[in-house]
Amino acid sequence: MKATVYTIIALIAFAANSLFCRMALAEGYIDAWSFTVIRLLSAAVCLVFIMTIHAYRLQRQALAADKPSIDAILNDKGSWLSSVSLVIYALCFSIAYVELDTGTGALILFSAVQLTMIGWGIYKKEQLSTLQWLAFVVAVAGFVYLMLPSAAMPSTLAAALMAMSGIAWGVYSIRGKSCISPLRATGFNFVRSLVAVPILLLVGLMYLDEMGLKNISLESITSEGILLACASGAIASGMGYSIWYTAMPLLKNTQAAIVQLCVPVIATVLGVIFLSEQLTLPFIIASAVILGAVLVFTLNKKV
Repeated sequence: MKATVYTIIALIAFAANSLFCRMALAEGYIDAWSFTVIRLLSAAVCLVFIMTIHAYRLQRQALAADKPSIDAILNDKGSWLSSVSLVIYALCFSIAYVELDTGTGALILFSAVQLTMIGWGIYKKEQLSTLQWLAFVVAVAGFVYLMLPSAAMPSTLAAALMAMSGIAWGVYSIRGKSCISPLRATGFNFVRSLVAVPILLLVGLMYLDEMGLKNISLESITSEGILLACASGAIASGMGYSIWYTAMPLLKNTQAAIVQLCVPVIATVLGVIFLSEQLTLPFIIASAVILGAVLVFTLNKKV
């Protein structure tokens, strides 16, 4: 039950992240480089504040009773590999998102995530039953049916960047299975990611003619863009990723991979609610297929 609740909350956060990114970048409120920098900064600040309160409470508990588990929690500081994966995911996603249609980007991103996480799950001897393989194929078919109408032939560089983003996210998710404190691991991962901020700013100040991207300038950053980047960082990323890291140890890699196919469905629903986007019959059909297949897959215990 805990795994289900944490997973649903995390998936909603992922979908909200997609919504914030779409609103900020597609509307031209901010450039991709500035969006990524502010997103990382706001997530780090938010998590450091929460971690400080959390550590204070844990230390008070340790005074009342000597618990080795509390020391283990306080010593969990994430890893550099997770932080690098986080930066690669966030930056490549933001840059490629501007150049790709929603359907194209989602197909490439989640294909890379699925291949990475399910491939790792099979490598770790996570066996899938015949019913689960069938459910997986049906879910992917429903996902392709949902996203294909809005897909278009992407540029090679943009497609490669989105694929790199998906692989990096798959690696970041897999790394979450070994964390002791999801909050502290996520917080320290974001804090380490700030090392990349000066590099991002430096590269962003240059013209990236190959992809037709504009450089960072004060004129390209609006108050709406800053607010959306902060919401993406502090709420959808910082808190959302902490919850995802809480769910990961409770899930198999294959389960964690397939449930993420629900993200485009949730993101579309949020778009209908908050952006007045149109709800179509193909979307309803595809959503029912995806959600049904994911449910069958996760309820099957032979994984």
